[in-house]
Amino acid sequence: MAHALGHNTYGKSGVHLVVVDRDASPHTVVDLTVDIRLEGDFGAAHTDGDNTAVVPTDTMRGTVFAFARAKPVGAPEEFGLRLARHFVDTVPAVQAARVGLRSTQWTRIGGDHPTAFVADTSVIRTADVRVGVGGAEVGAGVADVAVLKTADSGFSDFFADAYTTLADTDDRLLATRMTADWRYRAVDVDWNAAATEVQSVLLRSFADHHSASLQHTLYAMGGAVIDQCDDVADIHLLLPNVHHLLVDLTPYGLDNDNRVFVATQEPYGVIEATVVRDGG
Repeated sequence: MAHALGHNTYGKSGVHLVVVDRDASPHTVVDLTVDIRLEGDFGAAHTDGDNTAVVPTDTMRGTVFAFARAKPVGAPEEFGLRLARHFVDTVPAVQAARVGLRSTQWTRIGGDHPTAFVADTSVIRTADVRVGVGGAEVGAGVADVAVLKTADSGFSDFFADAYTTLADTDDRLLATRMTADWRYRAVDVDWNAAATEVQSVLLRSFADHHSASLQHTLYAMGGAVIDQCDDVADIHLLLPNVHHLLVDLTPYGLDNDNRVFVATQEPYGVIEATVVRDGG
């Protein structure tokens, strides 16, 4: 049977980079996990075992560390652009490079300790950069942000059949672990300011929205970002429904008027959508 090589890519994943600025007072810490993927003319490596065009993934790892020492890392998006452009500009076979980054924030213990930090994992900032012959595209995001609201949420009037046991409610606890990814309209954005603005709009719209469903809230959150953040072209949201179920306390002679819940892990609902600007 005849066969041929289709789309292919390769790279290095999980390059965990920690950079300490010892010249700053107090010290600063940058913590990034970097994934690199290269696309291009690497067919001969697959079909003929010819590696002459292949840049080793170990070289990619070394490039990440060397670039972090050569000049300040800056925002994740900025660092990703530097890396992607390097591979496109210096490796003949590369037609496009994609760099994904995850950033962990370290905050000073006590708010002011000059050299001791604690990891703030409540918000993991992400970035996704692609550089090719047609130019550059930059995206950013946040991953797995736990949010919860104790009022202004319900779920009712849904389709029901013989297998439906869920009861209507106009007062439920709404919780999710938000992952959001957005694309920027340009590549000369103030990355830190833009990311902070989008995060703030997402959280505020989640808090303020009177929710008829998680779908309803997702659209309100994405729409708020599009309406308020001019730098953003579109935003994709992934919101798993972290179910909190009322505990039956009647065996203990107690009532439970929406006060005591059990948080479940599995199974869970998943709500996912992209909100775009009108006209694309």
